[in-house]
Amino acid sequence: MKSAVVPAVSAEPLAKRIARAGLCSRREAEELVRQGRVTVDGRPIDTPGLHVGAGCDVRIDGEPLPEPQPPRLFRFHKPRGVVVSRRDPAGRPTVWDLLPREFQRLLPVGRLDIASEGLLLLTNDGELKRRLELPATGWRRRYRVRAYGRVDPERLAALARGLDIGGVRYGPVEVRLDRQEGANGWYTVVLREGKNREVRRIFATLGLEVNRLIRVAYGPFQLGSLPKRRLAEVPAKVMREQLGSLLEQSPISTREALRRLRS
Repeated sequence: MKSAVVPAVSAEPLAKRIARAGLCSRREAEELVRQGRVTVDGRPIDTPGLHVGAGCDVRIDGEPLPEPQPPRLFRFHKPRGVVVSRRDPAGRPTVWDLLPREFQRLLPVGRLDIASEGLLLLTNDGELKRRLELPATGWRRRYRVRAYGRVDPERLAALARGLDIGGVRYGPVEVRLDRQEGANGWYTVVLREGKNREVRRIFATLGLEVNRLIRVAYGPFQLGSLPKRRLAEVPAKVMREQLGSLLEQSPISTREALRRLRS
């Protein structure tokens, strides 16, 4: 790796600097560095963890990073049949096809599969995205689920202890049957991890076939009455209140994000 002279004051990992600029997530930034597409003060860098100071000239493919903006957070009501990906090889519509041009750089917080709908959080800050996705935040994801079939209530209660499916360990899940409508039941599901297709896989182990899945809350942020395909910004005051509460819960500090919100 070619080294760069980095000021010791206000230094941060290179991938974090790129993520804060809102170009991509921190993981995607790390991959850009490994591909040799990033330079610092004119020198190619291949180590994402290199610490760079505020005065360093960071470029991707020769283009300078935009100045980091105060973090912003948005609620989006994702409809079914839409992919949470910037491009889809199969040509299916994506979330970014539905967003106005000025919001094309927003990053998703977590995922919803193509058959799922409801609340999707979007942010302009890759580092904030990473923090909100971490299980260490302890934020609960709440879903309304309609599923075909019936299940013993004791099996639902047992999910609170967690379970293993195909060698994958899933943490405690709260599942409550709200009402049964013929062969279909409506359930409220609360979990904290949000692994890939977690709700569908758990219900399948119970002999239930999910035919509708709606995320109605992600941590303190609610879907509420937001219409489908609509985007609504979370007020800065609400962001300060909710992100500030994480300071006592998580080993990962949110002070930098809060400082930028106040500036």
